[in-house]
Amino acid sequence: MRRAWAALAVLALAACDAAPIAREEVPALAVDTGWPTVPQGAKFGEVSGVDVDADGNVWVLHRAGRVWEEPFPTTPIAEPTVFKFAPDGTLLAQWGAGQFIMPHGISIDPAGKVWITDVALEQVLRFSPEGVLELTLGTRGVSKQDTAHFGRPADVAFLPGRVLVADGYVNTRIAEFSPEGKFIREWGDFAVAHAVAVDDARIYVADRENARIQIFDHTGKLTESRVSPAGNHTYAMKPLGGGRLLAVEGRDGGDRKGAILRVYAADGAIERAFDIGLPGEDASLGHDLAIGPDGHIYVADVPAGRVVRFKIPEKSDQ
Repeated sequence: MRRAWAALAVLALAACDAAPIAREEVPALAVDTGWPTVPQGAKFGEVSGVDVDADGNVWVLHRAGRVWEEPFPTTPIAEPTVFKFAPDGTLLAQWGAGQFIMPHGISIDPAGKVWITDVALEQVLRFSPEGVLELTLGTRGVSKQDTAHFGRPADVAFLPGRVLVADGYVNTRIAEFSPEGKFIREWGDFAVAHAVAVDDARIYVADRENARIQIFDHTGKLTESRVSPAGNHTYAMKPLGGGRLLAVEGRDGGDRKGAILRVYAADGAIERAFDIGLPGEDASLGHDLAIGPDGHIYVADVPAGRVVRFKIPEKSDQ
């Protein structure tokens, strides 16, 4: 009996240790209302990806009414899933109807090509800015971790002569290809490599389920690991220059959904943090982000079916 009570005491202590982290309170950040302009009647929902091209145009990837449910459907989304907005929010173009099943990430390369990942297709696809398919990586519907397949690829980033694929939800790696699609190598060991970003010296990987950002040099050597102070999952990040970094997290350490923006100094210290989610339980999830040449920041919010634009205020304005 004494042993039984001792075992119960151990379990009780373990339960206390596993108690959820208290909700992190950070200042709310206002977004630009009325941005962008979505045509009346257009299906616009589950916004999963966003990027900005060299001209400041904002590319948004969404699921046009489809929601993430498993097993995934097998039929393509009938409506356009790629929207291109001018910096002022005017819709310039839309395409992608009938091409994607569960689109996930969108990245614009230095030449203006549009790279899209689809976790149901198990493919990474490169398009012209007009939506003409130019290159397909991976085998449709086949999940493997080898030179010709992916395991739910999530995101793409670019270095000179290298295309880096965060692969992904099932696989555990960064897979590198030439711009023409030739496999180069793979590296890393992640628990959902959800996003990848680069600057002139570093590669950043959102190691989502490990609640951390892994930082590597351009050879793939690990140089630093940044764990979320609230146990949140990092979904995306973008370099700010000079080693500083912008990251968006879900509130996974507490109430599962949410959108927390963090600014990291070059030494890894957190300079500032903001809440950019809608009020209400499970109302928002910061899923991807991009930075325009004018300093505007864009965040894709999956459950809210929106992309938001804002600027981080000067410290004196808070």
